[in-house]
Amino acid sequence: MKKLFFVLALSLVSSFWGQEDSRTRLLLADLVLERASDQNALLSELAESGDSFVTTFVAAWRTGEVFTYSSAEGEAIVVVKASEKYFELSSWTELELSPAQIEEVEDNKNRPSRRLRRTLSNVTDTVDLASKDVGTRIDAALKLGQSQKEEYLPVLRARLEKEQNGSATEALKEAIAISLLANYADAEELQQAVVLLGNYHSIASKSKIESVRDKALEDGDESLAAAATQSIKQIERHEELLRHAGSIFRGISTGSILLIVAFGLAITFGLMGIINMAHGEFVAIGGYTCYVMNQYFGDRFGTQSDTYQMFFWCSIPLSFLVAGALGWLLEISFFRFLYKRPLESLLATWGLSMVMRQMFRLIFGAANVQVGNPESLSGNFEFWGLSMSAARIFAIGFAGFVALLTWALLTKTNLGLYIRAVMQNRNMASSLGIPVKRVNSLTFAFGCGLAAMAGAVLSQIGNVGPEMGQAYIVQSFMVVVVGGVGNLLGAGLSALGIGVVDQILQPLIGPIMGTIAVLFIIILFLQWKPGGLFPTKSRSMED
Repeated sequence: MKKLFFVLALSLVSSFWGQEDSRTRLLLADLVLERASDQNALLSELAESGDSFVTTFVAAWRTGEVFTYSSAEGEAIVVVKASEKYFELSSWTELELSPAQIEEVEDNKNRPSRRLRRTLSNVTDTVDLASKDVGTRIDAALKLGQSQKEEYLPVLRARLEKEQNGSATEALKEAIAISLLANYADAEELQQAVVLLGNYHSIASKSKIESVRDKALEDGDESLAAAATQSIKQIERHEELLRHAGSIFRGISTGSILLIVAFGLAITFGLMGIINMAHGEFVAIGGYTCYVMNQYFGDRFGTQSDTYQMFFWCSIPLSFLVAGALGWLLEISFFRFLYKRPLESLLATWGLSMVMRQMFRLIFGAANVQVGNPESLSGNFEFWGLSMSAARIFAIGFAGFVALLTWALLTKTNLGLYIRAVMQNRNMASSLGIPVKRVNSLTFAFGCGLAAMAGAVLSQIGNVGPEMGQAYIVQSFMVVVVGGVGNLLGAGLSALGIGVVDQILQPLIGPIMGTIAVLFIIILFLQWKPGGLFPTKSRSMED
């Protein structure tokens, strides 16, 4: 309980410091000291203030964090305890109290009467209807409507007459209609509410409309039952639309991760002809780099500090550097001897993959580890009823950034010119003085770094573990093959296509059958276009 009081007191302090107008504090002081000649008018003004501090203060008042005290001038004041400090309510100035004065303050603990507590509950429940923030008003209205308490109907209707914002007005109408399902004056009013909720596609009211329909059928009210049935169908169609939209959104986010992973694979496969089965482990390197940074920032600065929020943004470039450095070392010591030898590279990199996964288990353990989310990537965004994860939205945006970065590297830099030359004809590029070995090393390091950044992004969507990269390696190769070996545009389009199709099929036929269906579709596609979306024209790929 002490910890709860401390958190409550801390939030109380934050709320106080954010006040621009002291009117609310003065009203609350009058309420505590019973100085108001008309208490109902005072409570109504508090409810209309829209100040969320009212809710915070009432919670502290109920838990014994509010006291009455006589100042040096003999004036009665209200004192609030927050973070082991004492503040005068009206002016919110800290009081310098001696131990004896503190003891005197603590002896004058003030709590509202049982009758006043019931009245204050109505105030705190409805105060957010007048908030300056539109989202807060909408949430408050829908919450009151869901409660279906009859005493809130007049409040909602009164608020509707004053509301100027269109979205908040619609929310108030929906809340009133939901409330009317349980508190209606006549059948006509109830039927109008049912029709309105159907037109609004109110998912929150679906079960309540079903109850109305069942009761109407029992009572023989065919008109009301038909209206309820029609509204339920409208809501179900809207739910189906949201499910498909959600599947497409998840598919795009999944395809975005595949795009980042597959870009590096497309370049290295097209450049070196290596089937790198260990590419997924570089994804895991990115995830574990993010995990290490999360632990370091948490231990060094504390998880509640502002600096802690930077751990993820530092992890992305660091994961690229760590994986890029390891990729460079592996290229000069291991992969260099496997160029244009697909079967040998398949077996060798498969063995390397197992070694790397075992190293992850020895260092971090066999169990998955969880990485925290910075505040900027926590929570969801609502858009037309569709809830979208902030982390997945970031993954989509980051994939676009990586695609732009890779395009710029390949088309606007000397390294990109060298990479394209080596991919088209290695021997000719070497004879023209291009340092082929150095290009191979840098390109492979770049591809590994891209995979690691994908792993860092994935750490915000799921857990990090030794096997996290294996879930993407097969699909990444499919992306490369379907798009056309070495073609980045094809890789991008196929990544998004495979991600969306996979996410659409999974809810319909299950995850396993969904994956099998995607593979079957890819096989049929490759029978039609063996070279992928954009087949390579170079004769060197046929060597």
